[in-house]
Amino acid sequence: MTAARLEDEEAISPASLAGVPRAPGRVSWRREAAAMAVGFALLALAPFVFADSYSRHVLIMVFIYAIVASNWDLSLGYGGVFNFGHIALFGIGVYAYSLLTKLAAMDPWIAMAASGVIAVVAAVVVTIPILRLKGIYIVLVTFGFAQLVMQVILSQSDYTGGTQGLVRIPGLYVFDHNMVRDAKFAYFYIAFGLLVLSTIFLRLFVRSRTGISVVALRDNEEYAVSRGISLVRQRLITLAASAFFTGVAGAFYAAYQRNASVEVFGMSLATIVLSMVLLGGTGTIYGAIVASFVLTIFSEAMADFGAWRPIITALLILAVMLAYPGGIVGMLRSGWTGFAGLSKRAK
Repeated sequence: MTAARLEDEEAISPASLAGVPRAPGRVSWRREAAAMAVGFALLALAPFVFADSYSRHVLIMVFIYAIVASNWDLSLGYGGVFNFGHIALFGIGVYAYSLLTKLAAMDPWIAMAASGVIAVVAAVVVTIPILRLKGIYIVLVTFGFAQLVMQVILSQSDYTGGTQGLVRIPGLYVFDHNMVRDAKFAYFYIAFGLLVLSTIFLRLFVRSRTGISVVALRDNEEYAVSRGISLVRQRLITLAASAFFTGVAGAFYAAYQRNASVEVFGMSLATIVLSMVLLGGTGTIYGAIVASFVLTIFSEAMADFGAWRPIITALLILAVMLAYPGGIVGMLRSGWTGFAGLSKRAK
């Protein structure tokens, strides 16, 4: 190791950063953890407010979408990688869980964890061809990967059910609790727990040195590489990190719905999840989660509008994005800044 490299490492040691103020707008760990704890604590009370199975079902779907969207935000918003194969990782989780439990008779909980690992392996495989690609070429390769996985599943119909899919997939269990007749109470808390774990993991990742280096590569790749940050390693880590909980969410979806279909690889689902990422505000994690609530609940409320529902939803997204390019998080920040300014003037 050269003397210059040693001097650089000493210059950025934790001790040397102790007196450096935080970047403007960056919330301290304690405040973020407190806000996260309050938000999740309130959300944990939802089953006692919404006792009917339909409302709980909607919230469970919100949690699933939120996990997939927030993890996509890690690679797209923070990593700057246009990974259109992300939704395929969700589909891989769906079919991995289905095949492991239905054909291999694996325990559902072990199969769900294994599905996340399989999704990570798949993410590594798709990352290798795009390690040094940029722009539209990444989009083409990752989109082609999603279509390839779907075609493999369709071609292996003896195992995957082909276009008919798989049914009667084993569900999850909690000791001797009856998961069928509890109005989705247990499934709500399992989905909620997965969302909490996924969010904590993502926030830990983006606040770590690895996360900071990923953002540095996104903002100024040439300068970051010149400072010794490995583009290949960081891109591989980012896509792998965004895959685990995406695959677990797919496994949970299969266990919850008890069926698997190639529709999970379709553009319809990809468009919905991508809309959540963009509407919430890229590079925030929380934005994708909030947008999952907004879009899913709004879409359910518009159910009586029939064919007009997707049009109204699209208009809502366009209106928000045109007014606030930073999405919902940008809108909230703008509102908070305005409120803080008025408060200072009043004093």
